[in-house]
Order: sequence, then structure tokens, then C-alpha cells
Amino acid sequence: MLVENQPVPAIGAAAPDFTLPSTAGEKVTLTDYRGKHAVLVAFFPLAFTSTCTTELCDFSNDYDAFSKSGVVVLPISVDSVPTLKEFKAKYNMKTDLLSDFKREVAPAYGVMWEDAFFANRAYFLIDKAGIIRWEHVEATPSGKRSNAEILEEIAKL
Repeated sequence: MLVENQPVPAIGAAAPDFTLPSTAGEKVTLTDYRGKHAVLVAFFPLAFTSTCTTELCDFSNDYDAFSKSGVVVLPISVDSVPTLKEFKAKYNMKTDLLSDFKREVAPAYGVMWEDAFFANRAYFLIDKAGIIRWEHVEATPSGKRSNAEILEEIAKL
């Protein structure tokens, strides 16, 4: 059953909580980071596509910059965990990937492309208190923000 899109959460709103399986074999719950780390929730459409591969490899290349800024990057797609594990391994990614295979989290953030059945590319920067401090939803899945832009937003936290 496809969950209908909610509105994109506003800056200053509490981030919708979720628990998703990861490529590490563990479930990841957003609220587990509360009080400990800021989080970048980064929705991406599909593993192994050109823009997604570039974006996820960029996150991996700048892993230390995100880590030093105190931000945990949580990339999410509708791909299955086995597909995401293969994607992560093929490109030697440092960041674990989360599977929204049941398509419940993307609609909660208002970013599910219902006609295509995958999430649009979108970014939500969530502070340690669980509040959204910056968000950007791409006009089309082929667009993406640069890590430099994202790191500038992180510096404002």
C-alpha cells in the first residue's frame, strides 16, 4: 500500500521520526541521534543511476568533513537492502544506506514521486534537538546539491 504524500515538513518543524533497515544489517531510528548528533537525511531516487552514484560517492569522499562537523549522513532510497549493499560495496562507500522499501518515510517527508514509485532527491538538515533547520527538494530527481553547499548550511547550525 502506497502511503500518500504529506506536505514537505517546514523549517523549524520537528523531523518525522522513522526506523529503517540499513546496509550495516541494523535498523536505524532517527530519534536515536537526538541530543547526540545533527543529521542530514538525504533522499535519493535509485541506486546505480548516474546522479545518485555521483552524489553517494561524493558523500563518501567528504565523509570526514561531515563527520568533523558533527553531522551523520543518512542516505535513503526505496531500493531493497540487498541492492543497497551491492551499491555500497561496488563504490566502496563509507556511509551506510537506508532502505525505505515499504515507501513509508519518503511520503512522510513529502518527497515520494507517486507516478514513478521512488523518492525525489531531497535534503533535510536536522539539528540535535530533532528540528529541521534546512531543507531542499530538487525540482527533478536529476538535480543535486553540492557537498560545499550542504556543508555551508551545516556551518550555520
